[in-house]
Amino acid sequence: MSLQSWLGRTAAVCVLVGMGAGLASAQTAKKHAWAIQVHAGAGDIFRAQTSPELDAAERAKIAEAIQAGAAVLDKGGSSMDAVEAAIRIFEDATLFDTGRGAAFNDKGVVELDAAIMNGKTLDVGSIAAVHNTKHPISLARKVIEKSPHVLMVGEGADAFSREQGLEQAPQSYFFSEKQWETLEQVLKEQGKPIPPRPAGVPAAPKQQLAGLWSPHSRHYGTVGVVALDREGNLAAGTSTGGAMGKHAGRVGDSPIAGAGTYASNKSCAVSGTGVGEYFIRLGVAREVCNLIQYKGMTAQQAADEVIHTEVESLKGVGGVIVETPDGQQAWSFNTPGMFRARLREGGPLTVAIYNDEK
Repeated sequence: MSLQSWLGRTAAVCVLVGMGAGLASAQTAKKHAWAIQVHAGAGDIFRAQTSPELDAAERAKIAEAIQAGAAVLDKGGSSMDAVEAAIRIFEDATLFDTGRGAAFNDKGVVELDAAIMNGKTLDVGSIAAVHNTKHPISLARKVIEKSPHVLMVGEGADAFSREQGLEQAPQSYFFSEKQWETLEQVLKEQGKPIPPRPAGVPAAPKQQLAGLWSPHSRHYGTVGVVALDREGNLAAGTSTGGAMGKHAGRVGDSPIAGAGTYASNKSCAVSGTGVGEYFIRLGVAREVCNLIQYKGMTAQQAADEVIHTEVESLKGVGGVIVETPDGQQAWSFNTPGMFRARLREGGPLTVAIYNDEK
């Protein structure tokens, strides 16, 4: 065989091998089935304290949020897009401690926190103590896309939001009568003065609303989403109004990467809800991922270890949702209930609230 013929055959083989490798690579890229989980807070959530109408409304909104994220994933969208889409539904809902209907601080002001993290790049965007952005999760994403920073807070974050053209709203937009009455109960219990009602809201009703949480109860309505897209990329996001009656300027774990929010394609995606001070001290979200990455635990084992051993050792309460690159889904909480749902490509939707639901 001549050298020229041999080179020609070799080139042809290389082309075929290259085509085969490209095909294998394409097949590998398509092998991931998308998956998504959401939570909308944990705490003293009991059937006996929840009317059938409220139970149904909460489940419907949780289902709407997860299906919004799933729709993005099913069209081939990114996990980041899915997380943002689902959380925006929660932020408009008035049922949970995020966006419209968020908790008040001790001055009667809504201060909003959020974070979103890209598991492929480890890019993180976080905002805290924001007053007028309708969708804090979208502002957190703008921090990634339009700034060199990770975390923006207060007046500077509000200004950045306006610069980016995000939809703004007065404080009255976020007002919820149920949350205001709960604030009054909490401040009375703490011996603090009750601030005036926010400007632009309706006058106080003659009778209090029924079914309020006791100030002695623990209820954390933070919302969060973790998602895996068809490209195998993870993302996590969390959005909250923080603790009811918190000191003005207090920031919890939700916008802190590694505490309430974390995502890495090497380990997992996590969003948490609970008493943020404990989640910050333990670095809960990153700790879950570390146990998966370095100890070889399953998602469920890692979530249970952190929530039921580490968090409880400090007498902390709360829960997490966890997603891994290979599609494992887990949730764990040490409270009577956690609003939650999961869905994977080709599978059934699961929506649950109480701790006796799988």
